[in-house]
Amino acid sequence: MSNRITTKLQEGKKLLSIYFTAGYPALNDTVKIIEDLEKNGVDMIEIGLPFSDPLADGPTIQESSTAALKNGMTTEILFKQLKDIRKSVSIPLIIMGYFNPMLQYGVEAFCKKCQEIGIDGLILPDLPLDVYQDEYEETFKKYGLLNVFLITPQTSDERIQQIDNASNGFIYMVSSASVTGSKSGFGQEQENYFERIANMKLKNPQIVGFGIKDEETFLQATKTAKGAIIGSAFIKHLTANGVHSIAEFVKTIR
Repeated sequence: MSNRITTKLQEGKKLLSIYFTAGYPALNDTVKIIEDLEKNGVDMIEIGLPFSDPLADGPTIQESSTAALKNGMTTEILFKQLKDIRKSVSIPLIIMGYFNPMLQYGVEAFCKKCQEIGIDGLILPDLPLDVYQDEYEETFKKYGLLNVFLITPQTSDERIQQIDNASNGFIYMVSSASVTGSKSGFGQEQENYFERIANMKLKNPQIVGFGIKDEETFLQATKTAKGAIIGSAFIKHLTANGVHSIAEFVKTIR
């Protein structure tokens, strides 16, 4: 069974993926944001499911999460908002969040709902590889969901190989060990890391996240990687300019 993500990864171009927090700026902006991103040529979208204790997220994403929760966003509401999304959107959609809300909803029920809606994959930074393989891999596969794992500059080669073997889509390559949304441009350390991973010749392409915010950082990140993910910079743009200004933002990247 082919998945929209694997199909998209075969296209001969560098992919632009955008992350936003569902339910932000306003509770019912979710669908409009997704449709506008696709209209403006974004290749893939990560829909952030807000959580009250987001460990890996920088201040911008944390603030948008807090606001979305205050707006009333829940797993149930997100699924309702997305129920007809495949009538208007064809690019890959990934839900990114923490494992706790998924566990509360019920892992199997959550995966089943994702399949019904047409979600292609999940990114759960706090679900360890071995726990996933022991307890949840079968369920994800049953519902056609790819699980995307994160690696950082601190991840050992051995661990990266294990993640590569366990993955069937792309690897989310965190550009630095700090939280999202900081730093300007990439330094030598990150360049070396990008090279090191490229030289490992992994079977799964890599998409770089954290620290991508404009055309320059997008081009730097995608020199060796297949694509890049922009989160904090996009959320800052939404906060400042509202949901009607998505086209302008995408134009600043490519």
